[in-house]
Amino acid sequence: MAYYPQQNRRKLTVGADGNALMNLIAILLMIFAVFAFVQVVYTFTYTKQGSTRYHDEVFPWIALPANLGTLASRPWTLLTHPFIHDDIWRVVSNLLWLWAFGYIYQDFTGYRKLIPLFLYGSLAGALCFVAAYNLLPGLTPGTAIAFGASPGVMAIAVATTVQAPRFRIFPMLNGGIPLWVLTVIYVIIVFASIPINRTPEHLAHLGAAVLGYIFQAQQQRGRDWATPLNRFWDWVTNLFNPDRHGKERIPKDELFYKASVPPYQKKPNYTQQRVDEILDKINQKGFKSLTEEEREILRRASSDGNV
Repeated sequence: MAYYPQQNRRKLTVGADGNALMNLIAILLMIFAVFAFVQVVYTFTYTKQGSTRYHDEVFPWIALPANLGTLASRPWTLLTHPFIHDDIWRVVSNLLWLWAFGYIYQDFTGYRKLIPLFLYGSLAGALCFVAAYNLLPGLTPGTAIAFGASPGVMAIAVATTVQAPRFRIFPMLNGGIPLWVLTVIYVIIVFASIPINRTPEHLAHLGAAVLGYIFQAQQQRGRDWATPLNRFWDWVTNLFNPDRHGKERIPKDELFYKASVPPYQKKPNYTQQRVDEILDKINQKGFKSLTEEEREILRRASSDGNV
């Protein structure tokens, strides 16, 4: 089993503050539940036409359209489409794979890389999807749409493999299964589940995989692509933080400058010999040559009547 530094790894718990993996899973589940409820409402309201009307009136406003004109009028779909699903089995599958790779990735890199990587991978998949429909011959955008967390999960899977390619899971099985084997199985399942005639969807996942590789390769070279998104998120959250007041608080301002009791000041001890040495120095070099400590000694000796 390959050695990986332990000092950068932290024990992950479900209720830990800032656990990006659990937050992302919770967001995906809540959004799926909300739109599933909306679809149920449509079904009970319009009976047989309920599902059709839901997919015509609601879903296109949050899914990513391949048509450039429609996309220009709904730019928010670049951010909303990774978080919506239209099938319970699809969302469960994505969440299971997200947990499998996300747990390992977060264990090695901490809490502040996972969500930016997911968003970057989803955006890369979206750009490849739209570009394929509008650039490849024989394809017309029409009403084609993209949705789901699969490209984002693909980016996380590839980045995790780049981070720890020889990491082993299930070590009780003859020393464990290398992580890259699990990644290959995942890639085969994803591409096999997409019909062969849906080239844009294949390209979307391929683009996300390339993004995941580049993201982690740059991370290992010291270039953290997650920093801009993390800084933006910190800025947004600090807008509603009453303790910030537009700048970070400095500990010394909080602990010392607001105290009612003045801080302790060290006073140098002196002897008659030390005073005589200072007086000789004044005679030789002048009063300006004295240090602050020597002047303090001279002041104390003068107030005590020893000068």
